[in-house]
Amino acid sequence: MNESHDPRRLTDEVERIRRFNRFYTGQIGLLEESFLRSPFSLTQVRVLQAIARGSETTAAEVAQALRLDPGYLSRLLRRLRKKGLVDARPSEADGRIALLTLSAEGSRIFRELDEAQNREVEALLERVPAADRSRLVTAMMRIQWLLGDEPDEPIPYILRPHRSGELGWVVHRHGVLYTAEYGWGDRFEGLVARVVAGFVEGFDPTRERCWIAERQGEPVGSVFLVRHPDRPGVARLRLLLVEPRARGLGIGAGLVRECSHFARQAGYRRITLWTNRVLHSARRIYEAEGYRLVCEAPHQHFGEGLVGQDWEMEL
Repeated sequence: MNESHDPRRLTDEVERIRRFNRFYTGQIGLLEESFLRSPFSLTQVRVLQAIARGSETTAAEVAQALRLDPGYLSRLLRRLRKKGLVDARPSEADGRIALLTLSAEGSRIFRELDEAQNREVEALLERVPAADRSRLVTAMMRIQWLLGDEPDEPIPYILRPHRSGELGWVVHRHGVLYTAEYGWGDRFEGLVARVVAGFVEGFDPTRERCWIAERQGEPVGSVFLVRHPDRPGVARLRLLLVEPRARGLGIGAGLVRECSHFARQAGYRRITLWTNRVLHSARRIYEAEGYRLVCEAPHQHFGEGLVGQDWEMEL
């Protein structure tokens, strides 16, 4: 039976999610009658927040954003307007539509509630060891992403130096992805582990670098630039990787460009790399950056019928 359709597994997953929901709603006080001991309910505060986000909005847009019944939202808005927290004016384009904004008093109250919520979250985070906070935030962002909510991001990804623990991630993800996509198995993972170990043992921060591509708080790609052991003035590009869910965003090309920029600044005159003919997407990235194929030869390091390729680029 396909695991995704196993009714016993699905029942267990449902219970685990419900258990988490019960735990977390208790942690952040959602079961209290009022929001943060204010005279407002959580739904009223969410409505104020939705209105505060833009210069003007409509009831239909708020209902869609918060998934509220329009009739229920209409009653909430009447109460908020009666309290002097929300203003409404007819749209110039269509007088039947009211444009909503927070009044001066509504803006003041919302700022106070927003600051109070920040303090509540800060108190929650203070109970978590500093080393674990990043893991907590990343896990929350992953839940959000997996359930289909793509946070607004002016930049789809960032490139940054690696952090503690991420070199192990590089080895792990190479092993998982290249086995799943090409069947290369443990021998390839072992090669990646040796490359990473060599990077750590002989690391020269003025001449070598590892970059991690991060998207929505999670690593989704990597690349290394290291000194060539036998050729002075030559760097090696190694371990280019992009997670399947992050492909098509230009991350691979961005990582390769970062290597080129750093190599020039570090005084290298050439970059070389070794890849395999079957890695078509990677080869297209190298060609676009200016690398040229120097030589190729068959090998059986990770399986049958493989052709290794050496590429170089003058700087």
